[in-house]
Amino acid sequence: MSTNTHDIIVIGAGAAGSSAANTALSKGAHVALVERDKIGGTCLNYGCDPTKTLLHIAHLLYQVRHSEHYGLTIPSASADWSRVQAYTQDVIRRIRGGTSSQASAELTHKGIEVIHGEARFISPYALRVSDRSISAPRIIIAAGSQPVIPPVEGLAEAGFLTNVEALALPALPRRLAVVGGGAIGIEFAQLFHRFDVEVTVLEKGEQLLDTEDREMAELLCSLLEKEGISMQTGAELRKVEFVEGSKRLTIVSGGHEERQIEVDELLIASGRKPALASLHLSTAGVKEGKKGIEVDKTLRTSAPHIWAAGDVTGGYQFTHVADAQGKLAAHNAFSSQPQTFEDRVIPWVTFTDPPLAHVGKTEEQLRQEQVQYEATQMKFDAVERAITKGTTEGLVKLLVDSQGEILGGHVLGDNGDDLLAPIILAMQTHTSVETLAKTIFPYPTLSEAVRWAASRFVSQQEGT
Repeated sequence: MSTNTHDIIVIGAGAAGSSAANTALSKGAHVALVERDKIGGTCLNYGCDPTKTLLHIAHLLYQVRHSEHYGLTIPSASADWSRVQAYTQDVIRRIRGGTSSQASAELTHKGIEVIHGEARFISPYALRVSDRSISAPRIIIAAGSQPVIPPVEGLAEAGFLTNVEALALPALPRRLAVVGGGAIGIEFAQLFHRFDVEVTVLEKGEQLLDTEDREMAELLCSLLEKEGISMQTGAELRKVEFVEGSKRLTIVSGGHEERQIEVDELLIASGRKPALASLHLSTAGVKEGKKGIEVDKTLRTSAPHIWAAGDVTGGYQFTHVADAQGKLAAHNAFSSQPQTFEDRVIPWVTFTDPPLAHVGKTEEQLRQEQVQYEATQMKFDAVERAITKGTTEGLVKLLVDSQGEILGGHVLGDNGDDLLAPIILAMQTHTSVETLAKTIFPYPTLSEAVRWAASRFVSQQEGT
């Protein structure tokens, strides 16, 4: 067993850990980066990037199959799943900069010592990784998250998929049940449905996409149901049995009505939790809360020399948040004037087709907080570019206070993920909705829907 002393140790080479390690390196620190799996973490290898690649391919397949609307006749379109997966893996390698080993070598070349293995604290300043003991006066925990597996009778015995196995399926199933109606479950549902899989979404709660604005979420779900995806709320999975090559699911609806369905595969998408069990945080004096590691506004834990960033904090589980927190944690680790993490303007997107993008508050949150606001919206069926493209489903909604400041922005529509950008910038800079309404956007573009939504608010105010 060998002992090495570094200026800082970063646990996890995902978005938070990678940005933390590179930020620390830029400050001249001797950095150790510990990773138990692949460089890039969950998002790059098993989450954001491969799923968005597959969703894009599924979108192309869907567009070809529905091209008659545009006067096109394309005899047939099918997918070669193995080639689709090969393309997806090539995308991952391009984003990472090669294989995981090549990316690790590149980090080493830059001056970051990459240590592969599972890390656990053996003292407040030291970690055991495989047969090595390493120590540092500063440590950043960025170990990421893992799927939440519900305690369902027979689930382990019958077998199930998480996002990891779903992306590596050797062949597409004929029937798939998705347990969980959040963003991950809904994205996978549309993805597989467009590859000709019969999909049923089972959500225990009464609402799908329950962190989204109700109007927007319900409109998206109605579009997905029109595509042919079965979406069931108030449906609790109670039992799974493997019967003659299929999985028989026992579902309880309304708390008492029991029924059964049979599927070929079962995907668990009921949430994620911080991956902390193997770290032995108590040895380091790091406190855990109900959601994850407790941190202050500077991302410092209860141990003054340890910071935490990304999913381990139990907050927003987004790559862009993890990246920002990783940089901030590394900055604060070497600064006598630490900065705070600001979460007033955090965007997120459910990458369906059309995507549902969101920043700030929902109407439900504002009503619950008793905040006065006005809602203004612009439907895409009145936007010229949307009409030319034949993508008129959806709308832009802005929630604005009496001073004209945007409290929340929501976009459901073609390119809605990118259309959120001007709303994010307006909220970040406290730009008024009136200024947004006066800004000239190019014609004809979908972005005009944002300006017109703002213009409608101004017109409403002038008319009162």
